[in-house]
Amino acid sequence: MTGAFTARPFEPDLLWRWLAARSIARGLPLPVPDHGGMRVDTGSADEVRRYLFAGVLPALFELAATIELPKVYIKVCAAAGEVHGLPPRWRVRHSGYLMAQDGPPCDLPAPLPGHRIECEQDDAVTAVRILAGDGTVAASGYAAEHAGVFILDRILVDPAHRRRGLGRALVTALCSMQRAGASRRVLVATDEGCALYSTLGWHVLSPYTTAVIPAPSQ
Repeated sequence: MTGAFTARPFEPDLLWRWLAARSIARGLPLPVPDHGGMRVDTGSADEVRRYLFAGVLPALFELAATIELPKVYIKVCAAAGEVHGLPPRWRVRHSGYLMAQDGPPCDLPAPLPGHRIECEQDDAVTAVRILAGDGTVAASGYAAEHAGVFILDRILVDPAHRRRGLGRALVTALCSMQRAGASRRVLVATDEGCALYSTLGWHVLSPYTTAVIPAPSQ
């Protein structure tokens, strides 16, 4: 099975390092080479495994033709409109942007009125929580530093606490925990997150697209 592959492959080495750091942040196996891309055996109830490709390559279509079951995700650094020619059972959707920020680590932000910032580091993994005055978690996120990258992951602001600057404070607090000044900061952002990160000096490296076979109930 082949498809139209027009996207130029994007920095495979950076993707390797980002995906390895993401696996460390989530306690997953490290990525391994597979079909010209990378594979992580996630093994969760919602995702059996994921593949990541640096561009829309012929091997992506060859791999997709061999997969029959849902819960196996193919991620690719390309716009959704460039990922066409997959078997009809697959669904393709835009899922965000790969972004980066360079420069020295941030300073820990001043606490927002009525909130408290908690930071924890365990080896390469950092966890940050912003607590509201009643002790509930208003925002949380993780980071991992590995092989010259510092990646942000699972950045969440509770809907009841949005539009108060907590997202900005959370990202800044995470980046303040970076140990190696030369590490490049990398993340994958949603459309909404991209708007926030852009105001903080992050820039888009590539669109990020997901392909998956829907489960029967979807």
